[in-house]
Amino acid sequence: MNKHTSRVALIALAASALTPLTPAFAQVDDETATQAERRFGAVVVTAQRREQNLIDVPLSVSAFDGELLSQLGVSDITEVAKVAPNVTLEVSRGTNSTLTAFIRGVGQQDPVAGFEAGVGIYVDDVYLNRPQSAVLDVFDVERIEVLRGPQGTLYGRNTIGGAVKYVTRSLSNEPTLNARAALGTYGQREVVVSGSAPLSDTFRVGAAVAALYRDGFGENIITGQDNYNKDVGSARLSAEWDVTPDFQLRFAGDFTRDESNARQGHRLIPDQFPPFTYPVLDDEYDTRAGLNVVGQESEAWGGSITAEYVVSDTITIKNILAYREDDSTSPIDFDSLPEADLDVPANYANDQLSEEFQVLYSGDRLNGIVGVYYLDANASTVFDVLLGTTGDLLSLPGLNAQTFGDVGTKTWSIFGDFTYDLTDQLSIALGARYTEDERSSQVLRRTYIGGFSEYFGGNPTLIATTSDFNGSATFDDFSPRVSISYKPTDSSNIYATYSQGFKGGSFDPRGQTSAAPDLDLDGTVTADEVFEFMQFDPEEVDSYEIGYKGSQNGGDLTYSIAGFYSDYKDIQVPGSIGVDTDNDGVNDTFTGVTTNAGAATIWGVEFEGNAMLAEQVFNQSDLFNFGWSIGYVDAQYDEYVDAFGNDVSDQRVIQNTPDWTASGRLSYDTPLTILENNGRLLVNTLISYRGDSSQFEAPNPFLDQEAFTLIDAGLRWETEGGRWGFSLNGKNLTDERYIVAGYNFVTINPNGTFTPTLGLEGTLTAFYGDPRTVTMGVDYKF
Repeated sequence: MNKHTSRVALIALAASALTPLTPAFAQVDDETATQAERRFGAVVVTAQRREQNLIDVPLSVSAFDGELLSQLGVSDITEVAKVAPNVTLEVSRGTNSTLTAFIRGVGQQDPVAGFEAGVGIYVDDVYLNRPQSAVLDVFDVERIEVLRGPQGTLYGRNTIGGAVKYVTRSLSNEPTLNARAALGTYGQREVVVSGSAPLSDTFRVGAAVAALYRDGFGENIITGQDNYNKDVGSARLSAEWDVTPDFQLRFAGDFTRDESNARQGHRLIPDQFPPFTYPVLDDEYDTRAGLNVVGQESEAWGGSITAEYVVSDTITIKNILAYREDDSTSPIDFDSLPEADLDVPANYANDQLSEEFQVLYSGDRLNGIVGVYYLDANASTVFDVLLGTTGDLLSLPGLNAQTFGDVGTKTWSIFGDFTYDLTDQLSIALGARYTEDERSSQVLRRTYIGGFSEYFGGNPTLIATTSDFNGSATFDDFSPRVSISYKPTDSSNIYATYSQGFKGGSFDPRGQTSAAPDLDLDGTVTADEVFEFMQFDPEEVDSYEIGYKGSQNGGDLTYSIAGFYSDYKDIQVPGSIGVDTDNDGVNDTFTGVTTNAGAATIWGVEFEGNAMLAEQVFNQSDLFNFGWSIGYVDAQYDEYVDAFGNDVSDQRVIQNTPDWTASGRLSYDTPLTILENNGRLLVNTLISYRGDSSQFEAPNPFLDQEAFTLIDAGLRWETEGGRWGFSLNGKNLTDERYIVAGYNFVTINPNGTFTPTLGLEGTLTAFYGDPRTVTMGVDYKF
């Protein structure tokens, strides 16, 4: 067996067993397959950049294999948060494909160019620098790993809260073909086809295509379009070439086009400006948004070349070169009304070139990695804000506050992480990363009258330039990690870890330089004061974790428990406030204000595992499994300085961070013959719970989501050998309505009325998670 064949066999074994949190079933060849073939085996992950049994990894890691995700009917990466403790993955407000991610209270909600995610998203070890196009549909996937806590000594950049690794399937030495078709409620139609073939003994190619369609959950009653629909096409190509027995090249490319309609919000309050008095709509998925100057459109594509050379039995060299690009346009109607008030057509364009060189060492007692990482990226945002006005501007048609923000990033880092086995039971790990970030920014803000700008098909009149900023800054950081672990037995591990996370500073692309304050009160706003107003510093977290992982009864029971404490400093808090430029008492534009306003203390616990509950209950070959995850987090601001210099920490909360998250998954596997065809029936039931959470740092009784529970269930029947499969999946069976994002530009007065803080109609809108859906599918494997 050559090295490639050995590695493919190992990966295939890992994929069949990779289910520490959720019940999964290995494929069986016939009805007489032994119970051992369907029990949990050693879980293998690459959280530390090398293949390890999950029990040996001194980190909090959840891993889910592709077969399991398919059985649970997982459609995109956000659903992984159902079964991973203390994790929030949501579709960002007003978009279809931009990701909001938080782990243990650390993340980033705002998707504009100056801000980067605190949770790193990786596709086959390639870091996605921006959240646009990061809501990845789950198909042709080998596994997804969720790493909680700072991962800076091992992964790319800005993994201050954690990392989510999306790993696509490796190519087989034998021809393969997989096809799946599905129909469901709301007009769901999906087709996914993937396959691979060896063209020679040393060269293999593979491809996967997906067409994913669904009608809307609601309707835009102004435009007649579906709201919350889906129209996505995606393709992946890959090739592997064994240049020599010790040197392999892997080529990968992907393309995704999302032509879904703009996802518009649901108003939570009536409009606040006469003469119209639109009431709140009955259906949470319906909207009255009238902005239609541009259509919703998103494209993303990228490619990578991974080279791996086995120098010796102990040293392997690996290089990952990748380029990615995405462009998206969206009509964001903040007020969700037909009036031209707070209407924001927007365009986001991102590109990145990354290079990572690794040297991996694997010896009898010493294992680890050293490497160099480089990223050259650019992110630009342009959007108009059409505002309703009063006073002396009432007669000016279409007051438009346009923002163009462009942020360039050049960063490099040196990192290393090594584990040394002091004895067969006691190990110590040391790691560190040194990073240098260079950020350059241009922010151009102009005020027009006469409607939308030339970017969105208009021809308005320029009346003012309120920002024309160019600046650059360099940030550097040294982030260490130290861990010690002790294995009382081969199937248990006690560990303690300290790690530091770092996320670089930047510039607020929505900042208005004319709003910069006179900090020294000398009567003049200097260039230095403008720079300080526009720029914000890096943030850091010191994380401490202790944990225990164990496996008993030959793997029938596996579990892990971890406690963590984080000291979160210089938290980047972005926001937008209205600005009254003509002193008429009405805010006729806005400015972005981002400060390192906060310091927080975050601690919590996580408990997760799997248990084989019973076997041979109703026949000689059936099996009950149970998987669970429980997370608790206590996140409190110790300091929060607002735009006016006041510490309001007692009035602020950590956003997108429910106090409790939990899930329970019960599965049953039994032989079942249908129409003289022997096969197996797999039954999965998933209950997931999320506690109270806030959309923003300032609590809001309309937008904050109370605790809720989702119930999913699935049936799958496979023919003997698993060649044909038929499935039925239901999600959110109780049809819960829960808020995942929103906009707020009103003040709620003590008497229950509302005062708009930007625009006239009063913007308080929400976006919701999916309603009850049912999907039927059929798949074929060759």
